Amino acid sequence: MAKLIAVISWVIVAWMCYVFLGSLPYKFTNHPDTQHIFTTIGDWLGGFLGSGLGNLFGQFGAYAVGTFELITSLVLLVPALLWLKSLMTKTAFGNTRRNWHQLGGLMASAVMAGAVFFHLFTPLGIEVLHNGQSDGGSLFKAAVSILILGFVLFGINRFAARSNV
Repeated sequence: MAKLIAVISWVIVAWMCYVFLGSLPYKFTNHPDTQHIFTTIGDWLGGFLGSGLGNLFGQFGAYAVGTFELITSLVLLVPALLWLKSLMTKTAFGNTRRNWHQLGGLMASAVMAGAVFFHLFTPLGIEVLHNGQSDGGSLFKAAVSILILGFVLFGINRFAARSNV
């Protein structure tokens, strides 16, 4: 059972890191699609929080979200680095993967809860339209999948830790 949980965990982590790390070039280079997304949300937020805060989100939200996604990816990948270290130093690896994957799962769900919220309740919409092009809902679907899988990652590793599996 422990090996099955570990395999499932790593498959989930691979998907999350693929999405998070794959989006970083867009978020950190001020890509036009990213500008559209965060400006749309910033304009919407400006109606509630004032134009100053809305503009700040529009200008810097991608950097903040990208940084959090990078940190989340690093948290999810720490067990792999610890495993490599244990191979080089010939020391026991232990069950630290469970703890890191629990934390990373919650972090991933938290950031994607925000993404899902903004897709559902702002003019951004489920299907992002920019310059006459549609993403077909792919950003929303990825966000929902990671929101759910983050809780799954947390739950199965929490179960394993409590059950000594």
